[in-house]
Amino acid sequence: MAERGVYSYFSNAERKPLSSSEPRSRLMHADVSIETSKVMDILGYGKELREKRREYYRENDRLWNSWPVVAGILITVGSKAEGLTCYSESDKDFLLEIHDVKCLEDVSDINAIPEQTALFSMDTRLCYPGHCRLVLERGFPLLLLSALCEDGYGLLLLSSYSFLNIFAIFKFSPGPGVKERAGPSLPYSYGPWCNIDAVYALRCHCPTILQRWATRPRHWPQPDIVQKVVSMGSFVTPVGFKESEYEHVEWRICFNTGESELVTNLNDTQVKLYVLLKMIKQDLLKPRNKVITSYTLKNIVLWLAENNPQTLFHEMSLFFWLREALSELRRAISSKQLPYFMIPERNLMASCKLTDAQQRRWISKITDLIDEGPIIIQRLPKMRRAIIAHPETLRWFYMRRLELEILILEEMNRQNRSSNSNLAVNCFDGIFRQEPTRRMFKIVFEILNRMCPDERNLLLLDCSQILFRILS
Repeated sequence: MAERGVYSYFSNAERKPLSSSEPRSRLMHADVSIETSKVMDILGYGKELREKRREYYRENDRLWNSWPVVAGILITVGSKAEGLTCYSESDKDFLLEIHDVKCLEDVSDINAIPEQTALFSMDTRLCYPGHCRLVLERGFPLLLLSALCEDGYGLLLLSSYSFLNIFAIFKFSPGPGVKERAGPSLPYSYGPWCNIDAVYALRCHCPTILQRWATRPRHWPQPDIVQKVVSMGSFVTPVGFKESEYEHVEWRICFNTGESELVTNLNDTQVKLYVLLKMIKQDLLKPRNKVITSYTLKNIVLWLAENNPQTLFHEMSLFFWLREALSELRRAISSKQLPYFMIPERNLMASCKLTDAQQRRWISKITDLIDEGPIIIQRLPKMRRAIIAHPETLRWFYMRRLELEILILEEMNRQNRSSNSNLAVNCFDGIFRQEPTRRMFKIVFEILNRMCPDERNLLLLDCSQILFRILS
């Protein structure tokens, strides 16, 4: 970063909105785009740190799945799997694939599945696109027995509602508090520092859907990545279409691991675009319902990446694409149409239940954000603090934050390696009770000394709380 910082770039940014008659050059506000990208690197959204986080969480999954007591395969998904958030910056999303149960799009493949595996066929005929009903074809899964129900025609269906009830009575691991359900997920809380969203899912085989996605024309991703996503397959999660009278027996077809792979293969500008959109959603739009979600924004970024040459996404064009993405979001709200990236027939806005008045307010609000141009960055708290900070102070703090994050991720995996029977490992408790890391304490106290130079007051501060805030 330049010695003078980046504040001057933003304070001098024009507030004049672009009219439809003005050229929409991708290099407009190039200087601000470059400086924003640099600030985001310092804040922890750079390529190297994203990959480092992904490595730690992949290792964490491997260690979890090495324990024989786990009833399914645990997979980190969402922003943690994509390396986009710091340790305490958001909830941890896990998908637990239940052992010995499979779902098939085509039951002619049934003989290729081991006999001990219970099989369900995916019936999509009467369901909204991207959803299905599961019909028992073979086996008798004892764990899911209470979730089976008759359809009135002699077939046994697996109820998504009852399936979720089965796992709601179990704890993800000993100790956590169960919170209110959110869609297909069961949220858990380990005290104030660790929140988990666990989704119990079934592996499914749907080559027709994946091949339809793989063969459509595109600029991105490359063919090898397309085939890798196809090879990762899909899951069904226990949530039906909200406006269906059969919602309680419907399941949603998902591609969690494939989507994480896609986000991993976005280029640096595309990833930072996605992060900025999430900041705007959280800090400026603040939706109270599911009209605008991070998943909505992810799909907008994926569509932009697929439909445009990758050479157009570079450091100098970040603000051009931010404007384009907000325009796409406005268009989606205006038309109540946003195709799901993996299954375009599924409309992500289908059940948002927007009234006309709400629709007008959202359109007006997003239009105002578009018209603000680069000045919008000053309204994002995390970015604003970085912009007005002295460059040396900013670098000093985030270098120590980076080291703390790496230390705590290493501690997370170290505890998993040493835990053979007790799965209830609270990373913060482990750090402060079992084997405190001297370097970690030293960094925390360095930061505390800057915050509170009077050492007598340090005794009144909770180090774990400070650590959580630093890593948020």
